[in-house]
Amino acid sequence: MENFDISSDTIMNFVMTYGPKLLSAIVVLVVGLWIVKFIVGMVKRMLTKSNVDASLQGFLKSMVSILLKIMVYITALGMLGVEMTSFIAILGAAGLAVGMALSGTLQNFAGGVMILLFKPFKAGDFIDAQGYTGTVKEIQIFVTILTTPDNKTIIIPNGPLSTGALTNFSAQATRRVDMTFGIGYGDDLDKAYEVLKGLIDADDRILTDPEPFMALSELADSSVNIVVRVWVNASDYWGVYFRLNEEVYKTFDKEGLNIPFPQTDVHLHQVK
Repeated sequence: MENFDISSDTIMNFVMTYGPKLLSAIVVLVVGLWIVKFIVGMVKRMLTKSNVDASLQGFLKSMVSILLKIMVYITALGMLGVEMTSFIAILGAAGLAVGMALSGTLQNFAGGVMILLFKPFKAGDFIDAQGYTGTVKEIQIFVTILTTPDNKTIIIPNGPLSTGALTNFSAQATRRVDMTFGIGYGDDLDKAYEVLKGLIDADDRILTDPEPFMALSELADSSVNIVVRVWVNASDYWGVYFRLNEEVYKTFDKEGLNIPFPQTDVHLHQVK
């Protein structure tokens, strides 16, 4: 009977000591997980409203959920009297070691997040970056995949891609085609202007606003150079560029305008 009384006292002391802590921990756990769910829902709505990439949405939601849940569990265990200082220190040291070991991978991961979040380019854009030019086929969390005009596949890590210089040829709806044509010094400059204007007006792909620009740009060693600048839709850039070159070559010859080639005059002096 005495042993039973001692056991009852022990149990009562245990309940009185740890009961309130356990109850508080359960309340913190339940309320904390509900708050985590609410915050994750808010994050999801914000990402959807901001038109963030779907693959990035899933990752960010998972990361926020995991981090917040870890905080809730640590808080609940702390309320039970569990010493968490050493555990947090060990967790931090392990995280630091893993971060140093995977520093390059984490840089690419962070770069992928930045690209998907700020969208300097998207799938289908034609870009020039890291010494490569091609169409963006896919943006992954660690790498970006390009397809070159000759159908090569280029895989670029997102770390340097997100921090380096980049040219996006598809970012704007229109582009300017810059070309230079040379005529001989004895040719009629006004006639050259007239021929070029006719070729520009004949191509419906060339925009009238901004209006085409022509001017004498240089009196070169062997030619008089005329600069031509016309605006086109981005998708028509190369078609207009190649077509205008071809038409100028054919038409200048018909109109009696010479296209000079580099030449050097050599004067020989006879020494007696």
